[in-house]
Amino acid sequence: MDIRKGFTLIELVIVIVILGILAAFIVPKFAGLSKEARIGTVNSMEGALRSASAIVHAKALTTNVAGLAASTVTMEDTSTVAIAFGYPTGLSTGMGAALQSTSGFTPTYTVATSTFDKVGAPGTCNAIYTAATATTVPPKFATNTGGC
Repeated sequence: MDIRKGFTLIELVIVIVILGILAAFIVPKFAGLSKEARIGTVNSMEGALRSASAIVHAKALTTNVAGLAASTVTMEDTSTVAIAFGYPTGLSTGMGAALQSTSGFTPTYTVATSTFDKVGAPGTCNAIYTAATATTVPPKFATNTGGC
């Protein structure tokens, strides 16, 4: 029985070199996936904003308050949503109340806009809702994914 068991120095160096080569190809692929995941999440938030806005607008139409510059509607889950011209305002009582969840985002609310910044993004990575300004000017939806 041989007492000297183990690896030689050259075998260890070869294994380390092979692992380094594999890491050089694998790491960039995973880095790109996290950016794509953040972009997908921001695009999903834009879709949620569009859906919430449409649902609130439908409720405003059915309760005859869609033409008013300022009003509220009560949704099925009993949340009250502040509206302007039949769509949610940019406030937390408007679009903030219309959304089911803002998990994974940091919201910022003003009368005119709601901005949802992706948590953990290295730069500007957000979805933006701009409230309606008249009965003939519907809300606008945008995403900024350059900093995702």
